[in-house]
Formats: sequence, structure tokens, C-alpha cells
Amino acid sequence: KAPTPCCCSYSTLKAWLPILSWLPKYNLKWLKMDVLAGLTVGLTTVPQALAYAEVAGLPVQFGLYSAFMGGFIYTFLGTSKDVTLGPTAIMSLLCSSVVGGQPHRAVLLSLLCGLIQAVMALLRLGFLLDFISFPVIKGFTCAAAVTIGFGQVKNILGIQGVPQQFFLEVYYTFHKIPEARIGDVVLGLICLALLVTLMFMKSSLTSDSDSTCSMYARKVVWAVATMRNAAVVIAASLIAFSWEVYGNHVFTITGKTTRGLPPFRPPPTSDTTANGTVVSFGEIVKDFGGGLAVIPFMGLLESIAIAKAFASQNDYRIDANQELLAIGVTNIMGSFVSAYPVTGSFGRTAVNSQTGVCTPAGGVVTSVIVLLSLAFLMPAFYYIPKASLAAVIICAVAPMVDYRVLDLLPFFVTFLMSFWAVQYGIVGGIAVSGALLLYSMARPQIEVTDHGVLVMELSSGLSFPATEYLSHIIHTRALQVSPPRSVVLDCSHVSVIDYTVISELRDLLRQFKLREVHLIFAGLQVHPSVLLAADLEGFRHNHSVDEALQMDLEKRDAPNLEL
Repeated sequence: KAPTPCCCSYSTLKAWLPILSWLPKYNLKWLKMDVLAGLTVGLTTVPQALAYAEVAGLPVQFGLYSAFMGGFIYTFLGTSKDVTLGPTAIMSLLCSSVVGGQPHRAVLLSLLCGLIQAVMALLRLGFLLDFISFPVIKGFTCAAAVTIGFGQVKNILGIQGVPQQFFLEVYYTFHKIPEARIGDVVLGLICLALLVTLMFMKSSLTSDSDSTCSMYARKVVWAVATMRNAAVVIAASLIAFSWEVYGNHVFTITGKTTRGLPPFRPPPTSDTTANGTVVSFGEIVKDFGGGLAVIPFMGLLESIAIAKAFASQNDYRIDANQELLAIGVTNIMGSFVSAYPVTGSFGRTAVNSQTGVCTPAGGVVTSVIVLLSLAFLMPAFYYIPKASLAAVIICAVAPMVDYRVLDLLPFFVTFLMSFWAVQYGIVGGIAVSGALLLYSMARPQIEVTDHGVLVMELSSGLSFPATEYLSHIIHTRALQVSPPRSVVLDCSHVSVIDYTVISELRDLLRQFKLREVHLIFAGLQVHPSVLLAADLEGFRHNHSVDEALQMDLEKRDAPNLEL
């Protein structure tokens, strides 16, 4: 029975709005778990968002502006129950490198990134992400972790006037160590120690199932360790407040922040410099340069990698193109509330999954927590010490350092170039990976053995870049020796072959015939249309190597090669 138009339209609607697939089955148990997970992630999100705004070079409230839209949008459009969208360390670093700490440009960047991502989703261009290899991703994330982590050392030391460029930052950080503030150093190191201790307590708790402590104590320790960022920042803020009320400015604090929710308005399409010069939309886009390509791609790559990892872990499937759409719409709508580009967060997604979230609705609770913080807690953020936020960032990016890769060349090219400029690091790594891929296509492995005749075994597909190399091997090993030798070309592992290669093989057949030796093909599988176009119908015969060797023995004295 053919499906009715109503059923087809509803299926299409469910594909575009995944919420329709789980909302009709929603129940009280799911609600309880989603609320618990949303609260837990919310208490993790608020301090991280404040800290990541510092990495982006923006006022701290912009971190919170960027942290709530994703929860609402992803609930409707996302296909993973675990993923949480919001500011991350890598996106903040990329944003800083492109907009240079200018809020208006960061918001416009969010709009443009969202449009690019949404268009990619609608055109089903998610496959382009496959061209960014794993070593490139690892090289970039390692360099980002080092750049971000070292960039927070100045806040731990409480020193000012350090440039953003990495090499200058390293020089001036060490140069200004004598200017370090004792209060910031002590508080920063205590915060780091507490965060690391709580992190190890949580990992040992989850790995030690035979612990003698009670179940209740385990839950308490797990809860405190999970919300360690919020706990440390609150404790540090109380300490700073207690000194500030008595007029003792011991710590470098966040200072004045804009109160209340951000206004809902279109993102700015122009900018005004300090001296009153108006910068047009075209000039801003030109200033963004390659960052306008790198940031959308890295946002998609990071989020989809996270979604796939947790989908595999929790036994469900995601739709990559739908994920692209969810991220794109989040960045577009986020630009209307002064957000900068966001993506999926691995750390917060892990917390979400471990707390037992059942649906993407947990993100709504997280977003409500962020909105409440903006509405009522902004005055309290005045007293947050920058050293405590720096400690949160350093502990968040430390696990990103992972150098266990096999393809060292693209890894090191990406890693080293990223210290010059993060965009160049990614582009350089992709270029090196592409060059290695093209080299493997142009120089396929050819194993040569001697069975009276030469047997040349090809280990992969044959495409036009490999034509010259294959011809060179055959000429040097068979046609240019005295006397010329017959060749069996074992193509049993070849699954791809194109017209250019077929044309070259036709020419080789002619040259073998002129020298009265044989070129026999074993296991060759070519589409009939290619053979017809090349006038090589005889190629359709599919001999095994043994049959080809026997064939050569039978035809040693034959004047013509019949395939």
C-alpha cells in the first residue's frame, strides 16, 4: 500500500524537526533526569562561559550571551540527546584571532558563520569535513591547548600589558614575572590545586567500583567534583569580596559587567572605530579573511565529532547534516542576542551524559540557568578573581593535549604553524594531508615478482596521477631490458580505474606487441562504458594470475596477443 501524502509530509517534518520523534513519548521519568542533568550542566556552563569570554578577548557577559541560545535551538533541531552547544575554548581562541576582542565584530562573525553552516546543511555538504584528517585536528587542538593555557598564565600571575600574539606573549610573560601580584599567584595556584584534586577524585570514584565509602558519600563527592568549576569560582569570589569590602585590593577581579539580559536585535553590519571612522560590512568581511572559512568548519567538526562519539557510546544514531543545521541556526539566532560563534562542548556533553540526560530538553534547563544568572547574578560577577577563571580554563584545556598520532608530518605542520596563526595552522595541515593523499594516488604500491614472466601486483586503485609512474615501472622492468620480458599485471586489488589509465594501457599493449612479448591483465574490472569509449572490448576478460601465467606459456610463439 502506497504511503499517503499526509504520512510523507509528517516524516519529512520529523526529519527537519527531530523533537517530533521523542516529544510524543516524553514522560515524568525523562523530565526528572533532564532537569537534574540540565541543572548540573548549567552550574558547569556559567563559570566556563565567563572564562571563555576572557579567551575570546571579550567582556565576560558575552560568554553568557553565547551560552543560552544553543539549549533552546538544539532541543528542536538536534539529533543527539547528549550534546550541549555553547562557547568552547577552541572557538573562543579562533574568535579572538579573527575579531581581536571587538564585540560588534564577534556578533557579526556569529551570524556569518551560522549562515555558512546552515547553507552547508541544506546543500548536504557535510562530507567536506572528511577532508580534515585526524592528525590535523590533533595538531590544532594541541596547539590551541598550549596557546590557551599559556595565555592564562598572565592572569594567574596578575600581570598586565601582555600582547596577544603567542611568541610575544611568552616573552613578555617571563619578562614581567617580577611584577606578579602575590595575591593572584596564591589564589590561582590554590584554585588549580583544588580543581585538579576534584578532577582526580571524580575519576577514581568512577573507576573504583569496590570503594568502601557509602553510596551517599560517593554521590556527594561525585556531585561536588562534577560542579567543581562553579564551586571554586564561588569560593574564590567570596574570598575576593571579603578583602574588597575592607578596601584591600589584593586580587585582580573581573570588575564591572553589563547587567541584565541582552537586547534582542539584529547584529551590526558596520562598525565604528575609536576615532569615529565607519567601517563598512564589506571591509569587516575582508578583515575576517580566512577565519570566515576556518571557524564554521572547525565548529562543525568539533560538534559532529562529539555527537558521533556519544551516539556510539550510548547506542543511538545522529544525522550529521541535521547537526550542521542545528549549529548554523544556533549561531544565526545567537547573533541576535550578542553571542559569538559556538559549537558542541566535549566537557559539558560528558557531564550531561554522565548525569543521565534522556532527551535534548535538558538543554532548556541549562539555558534557563544561564538566563537567571544574567538577570540576577551579574553584580556578583564583579568580584570574580581573574586568577580563578584562569585556573578553570587551564584545567579545561589540559586534556586536549594528545600527541599520540602516527602521521607526524601533518600533525607537526599544523601544531607549529598554529602558533603563528591558528587559521594558517589548519590550512597548512590540510594542505600537507592533501599532498600526502595525492602522493599515494600518484605513487601506488607495485609489488614485482618473477615467475619466468614478471608479475606486477597493484595494491590500490589506478587513477590518472598514477599513469606515468605505472608506465615508468613497466618500461624499466620489462620493455627496456634485453631481451624484453612479458608482464602479468595483477589488478585483483584495483577497484577504481579511469579513462586516462585505460588509454595508457592501450598504448602499453601496442608497445608490447611491437616487441613480441605479452602484457596480460589478471583480475581487471573496468566499467563497460569506459572500455567502449577506449575501443578496448578485450579488456573485459577477467583472468586470474595463474590463468594469465598459463596463457603466457601457451602464447610464447603466437604472433598476436589475444585477450
